[in-house]
Amino acid sequence: MTTTASSGRPESSDTSTGRIELAPGAAPADPRFVNEDLLPVPVSGRRWTTYNFTALWVGMAHNIPSWMLASGLVALGMDWKQAVLTIALANVVVLVPMLLTGHAGPKYGIPFPVLARASFGLRGANLPALVRAGVACAWFGIQTWIGGQGIFVLLDKALGGGWAGASRIGGQPWTLWLCFVLFWVLELAIIYRGMDALRRFENWAAPFVIVGAFALLAWITVKAGGLGPLLDQPSKLGWGADFWPVFFPALMGMIAFWATLSLNIPDFTRFGAGQRAQVLGQSLGLPTTMTLFALLSVLVTSGSQAVYGAPLWDPVALAARTDNVFGLLFALVTVLVATLSVNIAANVVSPAYDLANLAPGRVSFRTGALITGVVGVLIMPWKLTATPELYIFTWLGLVGGLLGTVAGILIADYWLVRRTVLDLEGLYRADGPYWYRGGWNPAAVLAFAVGGVLAVGGSHSAPGTGPFPADGLIPFLKPLADYGWAVGLAAALLLYTALMGRGAAVRSSSRSS
Repeated sequence: MTTTASSGRPESSDTSTGRIELAPGAAPADPRFVNEDLLPVPVSGRRWTTYNFTALWVGMAHNIPSWMLASGLVALGMDWKQAVLTIALANVVVLVPMLLTGHAGPKYGIPFPVLARASFGLRGANLPALVRAGVACAWFGIQTWIGGQGIFVLLDKALGGGWAGASRIGGQPWTLWLCFVLFWVLELAIIYRGMDALRRFENWAAPFVIVGAFALLAWITVKAGGLGPLLDQPSKLGWGADFWPVFFPALMGMIAFWATLSLNIPDFTRFGAGQRAQVLGQSLGLPTTMTLFALLSVLVTSGSQAVYGAPLWDPVALAARTDNVFGLLFALVTVLVATLSVNIAANVVSPAYDLANLAPGRVSFRTGALITGVVGVLIMPWKLTATPELYIFTWLGLVGGLLGTVAGILIADYWLVRRTVLDLEGLYRADGPYWYRGGWNPAAVLAFAVGGVLAVGGSHSAPGTGPFPADGLIPFLKPLADYGWAVGLAAALLLYTALMGRGAAVRSSSRSS
């Protein structure tokens, strides 16, 4: 079926699934806003099923940092039940914006930076895209360093401990740098083959990592003769006045862990066979997997305390305790696959599209991926994981506040202002309805600025534990800082909706096609 958009040009619509694509020959050609990677995926190319999306999330959720999330919360004084509950609730909450922003993917076949053009403008979309890209580059560096460390520790153990004594470069053994570089190259080699290669990798990586996690649980349970005393340890915070000041910022931090994907999930759902596939796949894959993984980490750590007298939250350090060569090699492959699956999907795909959106005529998806790899190393973000306070409250809290603001604008524009109706071709044309003022939508910029200030303006750190003053950057906003993601999302959503409701631009660009 062919319909006519508000631009007066044809678009094709699959009425059985509600998916829309550009009609043959209707693809815009302006190199400032178009390249092959940014154009809508044809309906024939949208083939990801419920299993593909579930496998994607299983592969992304099963990684060393998410395994250690529960350890960070326990270190802050929670017991294991409070930690698992906090992680479960956070992932149910973040699933909602994930599904809302993901809707545009199967319907229009567009990636995140192109969807952002509807609200921010064709040029203004680079603002949220670069914020998201910067966060992804930092995460890429964190995950790559952690993966390289895991390989180094396990190989050192398998080879008799010689690697750790190697000569040092920059304060680290050169063998550690070698593991880091080799892992870095492997990641970029996979993503360089494109999104279909990623889909195939995630399909087999997901069940492999699950088997690896349960194998670790079985090994430590047998070794301990049953799980250890950690499950009986009481909360240091209780459920009273001491608990809630830790719970809410920790909840926002756990939400921020995947708040990045709540923005750029259209980068994946654009390949979806329909809304049912992305909704069921994400619902089955994200909250269930993250909760299960948190529970597994607690159970395994409990067993490690019974065996070694102290809880070992790092699965690599725990696996390195075995003297079985096969066990070490299996752990090595599991660490490799787990870290590859999350880092490629979560931290390379998005900035590759975001950087391509910045200069479509010069930067392709593959070029953007290579730039991500270089930037992720140069910013040395592994220092962010030094302490739970810095990792959860400062890094995740700050990032979550800004990304929540962008999510609020995207959701408001797509669902409240335009009622999910977009002029598909207009997203690529400077003379279309999303040009606003010089390619920027002042309403979106203002909503982003106000929401961002409210979300992170009160950021604070305890003396000696972070970069912010104890009274907050803006003292009177300090009470909002612990709820940064929610504050940013709500403030930006309400302000953007109010501002756009007063403009005539909305009425002209959101007419039903």
